[in-house]
Amino acid sequence: MSPRRRDAEGTAAARAERRAELLATAAEVFASRGYSATSIRQVADAAGILGGSLYYHFDSKESMADEILSTFLNEMWAAYERVLASGLGARETLEALVVESFRSIDRHRPAVVIYQNESRHLARGERFAYLTESHRRFEEMWMALLERGVREGAFRADLDLSLVYRFLRDTVWVAAGWYQRGGRLSAEDVAKQYLAMVLEGLET
Repeated sequence: MSPRRRDAEGTAAARAERRAELLATAAEVFASRGYSATSIRQVADAAGILGGSLYYHFDSKESMADEILSTFLNEMWAAYERVLASGLGARETLEALVVESFRSIDRHRPAVVIYQNESRHLARGERFAYLTESHRRFEEMWMALLERGVREGAFRADLDLSLVYRFLRDTVWVAAGWYQRGGRLSAEDVAKQYLAMVLEGLET
């Protein structure tokens, strides 16, 4: 490999690493301040650079939010698809999906907060139309699984499945508001605790 090519690849790698660092900072700022209330200048200040320097990596605040959210959702759906294709029973599938959800929170906690708080507003723009599609797909996946569980005899048939879906969705994803990576419990440990409470209850 020529020195010039090696230097170019080293520069590209350094730029990609810096871009990832800036996205992580932007995600934290958007999650804590709110996307609409955050300016490019505030993201730049948090990253310790001048506002104009941020435009070397991103052409707009929208671009940053788009990359943050699409990266999170693409990884989440890839994990979900692996679970759904694994041939597990309904209960085992539910357990695996909850574990993957907490792994997503562990890897992308600020993105999850942005998705929860900002997606309905952002989805009004054409660039973020995929957020509405993700909400629809998420509900359809869970409702189909719950219905399959009832047919298989794994889940109770006397419960309103729409209510069960909302309970599971809100119970899991609200954890993004308090979960901290590297805490006493890993993402998998938290998922197991949640599943024990949901599937077995609190009674001894």
